Amino acid sequence: MAKSKAPSILEAIPEIKKRNFKPVYYFFGEDSYNLSYVLNTLEESFKPLLSSDFDKETIYSEDRSISDIIGLALAFPFGSEKKLMVVKEAEKIKDKKPLKDYAVSPPGFTVLAFFHNGTITNLNTEPFKTLSENNFLFESKELKGKNLVDWLISVAEEKGKKLSEENAQLFIDIAGENRSLLEDQLEKVCIFLNEKKEITIESIQHVSSNLKQFNIFDLQNAIGLRDKSKSFSVVINLIDNGAELTFIITMLTRYFTGLAKITELKSNNVPLMEAARIVGTHHFYYPAYEKARALYPDEKLVEVFRSLLKADVSVKTTTTDDKTIITLLIAEILQ
Repeated sequence: MAKSKAPSILEAIPEIKKRNFKPVYYFFGEDSYNLSYVLNTLEESFKPLLSSDFDKETIYSEDRSISDIIGLALAFPFGSEKKLMVVKEAEKIKDKKPLKDYAVSPPGFTVLAFFHNGTITNLNTEPFKTLSENNFLFESKELKGKNLVDWLISVAEEKGKKLSEENAQLFIDIAGENRSLLEDQLEKVCIFLNEKKEITIESIQHVSSNLKQFNIFDLQNAIGLRDKSKSFSVVINLIDNGAELTFIITMLTRYFTGLAKITELKSNNVPLMEAARIVGTHHFYYPAYEKARALYPDEKLVEVFRSLLKADVSVKTTTTDDKTIITLLIAEILQ
């Protein structure tokens, strides 16, 4: 019986590094970072086996049929014992069913690796069912939440730096969840720190302040200070640089939900670190939340939540453009 889920792409990496290659790989998924990483690992691990450049071939699938690809895979290597064939953009191959027969009895002299950008809706259809049964199918899932935080901490450790869980989450909140961008920004922090080992809030702020675009925290700070000019400037910059309107609304809702908790936290004398955790921010930013709360009394918060709900409904039910919706929302919040 076919598996309903494919194993993680990460399970293939150790064996590839040992050069225990499978005759067929079909890598798929939403996480382009791991797809690229596995491709590089496969190509680097295969290099010692190549005695001819002709025995490594990269194919882009858009103009090739699966029959053409299989035909090339069945041809003997030119001068090496094995050859490597990398098929990119496999999602563009129209009819993949002939791959089923190939996967049942692949030749031992070819390593045929497909890279498919995106998900596969039904793994019980062919050729995915047969690929799965023969352990040739691997999924590259995007890391989220704590898994992404743990990954970032481990990358920092590989670079000889110490990154706390709290600062890792802040780093992700500022830079986003794209792992290539996160790794790039982490490298900049490491350069900035030089010999220092700990990645601090100050070093993260230094690098983020040198980015050419604003982040969601700049918008929260501007709104928290009721700075109308800065708020409009930041939010338009965010939209122009690809920020999703639903993301902005979600983050502002989270921000104001945090503000609403502050009065009770202060009356109960909750310690700073714990209060920041409950509110959903870094303790470094918590004093700014307290100042903002003074500018947003309970009656105003009620109005803000109504405006946020109205904006969310507009996004989902109207064709109004993003800039109009967000401009009206900011205007209502700061009214």
